[in-house]
Amino acid sequence: MTAVSSHDDQTPLDSATIWPGLLTALAIAAAAVVVRQVSGQAMLSPMLVSVLAGAALRVMLGPNTLPRAGLAFASRPVLRFGIVLLGLQVTLAEIADLGVAAFAVAALTVLATYLVVVLAGRLLGVPLPLTQLVAAGTAVCGASAIVAANSVARGSDADVGYAVASVTLFGTVAMLALPLFAGPLGLDPIAYGIWSGASIHEVAQVTAAAFQFGPEAGQTGTITKLIRVMLLAPLVLAMALALRGRGQAGAVTGGLQFPWFVLGFVALAAVNGMIDLGDQAQTVAGLSATFLMSTGLAAMGLSLNLRELQSQGLAPLGLSAFGCVFVVVFALSATLLFVH
Repeated sequence: MTAVSSHDDQTPLDSATIWPGLLTALAIAAAAVVVRQVSGQAMLSPMLVSVLAGAALRVMLGPNTLPRAGLAFASRPVLRFGIVLLGLQVTLAEIADLGVAAFAVAALTVLATYLVVVLAGRLLGVPLPLTQLVAAGTAVCGASAIVAANSVARGSDADVGYAVASVTLFGTVAMLALPLFAGPLGLDPIAYGIWSGASIHEVAQVTAAAFQFGPEAGQTGTITKLIRVMLLAPLVLAMALALRGRGQAGAVTGGLQFPWFVLGFVALAAVNGMIDLGDQAQTVAGLSATFLMSTGLAAMGLSLNLRELQSQGLAPLGLSAFGCVFVVVFALSATLLFVH
């Protein structure tokens, strides 16, 4: 059972072999999006459902059932275009309205969480690529950050699948837990919104948790979360530069292709800050990004080597749990310092 490597750019993409895998991944992603929309349950992240459904289908179908080319196409260009579309979810004017405090909380939380989780992963003996994926997903925006960071970390599909599943699991725990603490901690809607937006992993999880404390908290939480999404691009580029600085081959140029899609993300974010695209266009862009990224993650699930995933043990799960606790506590401390 050999996993399809998401960074293997040498897989031939001829039309005779591309469609079975690609159509299967598209169908899984479409079903996952429909389940999320019909159920209205924020915890049913289409990206998490897609990777788990893909892995389950892989078990039922057996190894080497689907041609590798279609899965490779879905897990690379299709998924990366979805990340580019995420740029349309960031509005610079909305970010400015919250002022320096929200940006400071979000930026410090992203930086501290990534560095501390990477250090913890080293102490726990978790492989560096998987550690980087868990760190990026915890620090920035869950599955979206994981798949973006993997262009640099170059983890296996098993690494990506494990990181997505574990980070989304603990993001769901945070989504359910944070509203219970807003009252006892004496947080007002603005402070609670910033705390939830700076600490919960997925965008959908943030909105579900933040709006439980009222519309003002919900809007503040969503905007703070978008600040973290905006920081995805500099984080991925910083990861690439750090690897290059340590002399690892192809960290920015050479063996590893430069993550140009990250620049596409930044470009669309800039356009979104200058042009009012309207609510309908924002909704369509958001759903499209989710669908495309879910397609890529479904392909990764279909490519998973479950024996390799099982061999990772409990250390990566413990790392994800630690990261969740750290980001929640650090974001709360920063919120109390800068806002409340």
